[in-house]
Amino acid sequence: MTLTMAGLLLGAALGLGLNLIWRRLPTNRRHGLADRVLPYLVDQARPSGLLVNRRPLSHVPSVFVPLLASGGAVIDRVIGDGPTVRRRLLRAGQAPDVDRFRAQQVLCGTGGAILGIAMSVLATIHGASALLAILLPVIGAALGVVVWDHVLSRRAAAREQRMLAEFPTIAEFLALAVGAGEGAVGALDRVCRLSGGELAGELRHCLADARAGATLPAALSGLADRTGLPALARFVDGLVVAIDRGTPLAEVLRAQAQDVREGGRRAVMETAGKKEIAMMVPVVFLVLPVTIVFAVFPGLNFLDFTF
Repeated sequence: MTLTMAGLLLGAALGLGLNLIWRRLPTNRRHGLADRVLPYLVDQARPSGLLVNRRPLSHVPSVFVPLLASGGAVIDRVIGDGPTVRRRLLRAGQAPDVDRFRAQQVLCGTGGAILGIAMSVLATIHGASALLAILLPVIGAALGVVVWDHVLSRRAAAREQRMLAEFPTIAEFLALAVGAGEGAVGALDRVCRLSGGELAGELRHCLADARAGATLPAALSGLADRTGLPALARFVDGLVVAIDRGTPLAEVLRAQAQDVREGGRRAVMETAGKKEIAMMVPVVFLVLPVTIVFAVFPGLNFLDFTF
């Protein structure tokens, strides 16, 4: 009888828990007054900084946030280089939140340390030294921190390559808009409305800054500061000079687009020249031996048939 009652109680508790989980699912949750009014009070495209959650990582429980902040402060003191991290975050198209990035590095270092502990346990089982078992978690944590820093650099470089590929088309589109009679702001607005991609997003940011009260040259200079592309910096400088001095914008934009295309062509030629030796490897070790076999095999076969 006692086991039956215990089973009934456990079953009731399980059913109650499943019912609560089902009721709290997003699809079954009833929208309150705040959820219905919030879209009319907050700009969903760019919410105010006062309304943004300032926690380093929103999906991390609140208990671990102080630990992440402390670990990020330790990494920042050891490594430093905060302004460079901020610039790389801007180049990668992310918010320039160095504390959040340090917290992510702490999480990656913790994952590397856990992997190192697992490897040290296996090494100890197989008779490895105690020094190796101690060093493996430390090495794993350091590798986790370094790998996440490298990931940020790769993301920034990949985004800049996409922007560089989009740049000639955007520049010619701006030249067409200016040549059709649009002003600088109107041409930027048209390009932002009809284009997509990383560079179009940066131009939307510049246009928003210009409409918020900044001058267009200052907004474009901010674009050059957020990216690490020399071609884009030259484009911004030429555009700013053309706006300040009244130079025809269409010709400047077409010249900049042609310059970027020539730079891309030169980069391709330089890459091909650097990989010339590597391209010879399949020719020498794969194509040439097969060619020799095809040339020599009929003669050898004929000789064997003769003798």
